[in-house]
Amino acid sequence: MNTIKLVKYQLRDVSRSRWIFFYFFFFLIATDVLFRFGGTGDRVILSMMNIILMIIPLVSIMLGTMFLYNSREYIELILTQPVKRIQLYFALFTGLVVPMSIAVGLGVALPFIWQGAAFTHFSSLVFLITASIALTLIFCALAFYIALKTEDKIKGLGLAIILWLFFAVVYDGIILMVIYMFSDYPLQQPVLIMSMLNPLDMGRIALLIRFDASALMGFTGAVFQRFFGSTFGLTMILICTSTWILTPLLLGMRSFVRKDF
Repeated sequence: MNTIKLVKYQLRDVSRSRWIFFYFFFFLIATDVLFRFGGTGDRVILSMMNIILMIIPLVSIMLGTMFLYNSREYIELILTQPVKRIQLYFALFTGLVVPMSIAVGLGVALPFIWQGAAFTHFSSLVFLITASIALTLIFCALAFYIALKTEDKIKGLGLAIILWLFFAVVYDGIILMVIYMFSDYPLQQPVLIMSMLNPLDMGRIALLIRFDASALMGFTGAVFQRFFGSTFGLTMILICTSTWILTPLLLGMRSFVRKDF
């Protein structure tokens, strides 16, 4: 059994799941409603940015964790066949992230198409969908690592929620506390580094700068604009994003290969 057959089976199996359709229709309805309430293309993209930064990480890490826990019997069955564990691991990951990415991409893009705003805001729409896919990859990879390192399902789901809360809420509070406590010192570079250590903050800043909304952050926004708007800054975003995807994914692969199913 080769990798392509495994991936095809996983894609077919996950694509038939109801939650994929719910996921698709959520973004489809949310985007369409924003248009119907008088939003222009730019306003809809900025509003969807806030929805995407909260919903995609939560859904990806929760569904990714539950998906791997619920696939234990299937994994044990497939491992009795002449198949390599690495092939099975990447087939499981690909079979999950591809349908989720397609659901988000189509759910966001279709209202732009029938509202006639897809071509006028093409580059911004592509950037938004690309950021959505990147967040899906990052938090699904984190979910796989959590599920493989934690045998207990309840404990694993709890860790997934805690990790999402940390990145979505607690981390920003830590940054604000650091800024408040050391307000007498130049903190531009430390804040930049801290922001890049959080995939949600990095995605938020990149989207705000892409949509020319960094002025809303005042002087800090000007610093972010100068750094992330440069070629070096864009390169750092790509490096950090790749690191956030590959690190948990490869750690999860290592755990999967060594795990006694």
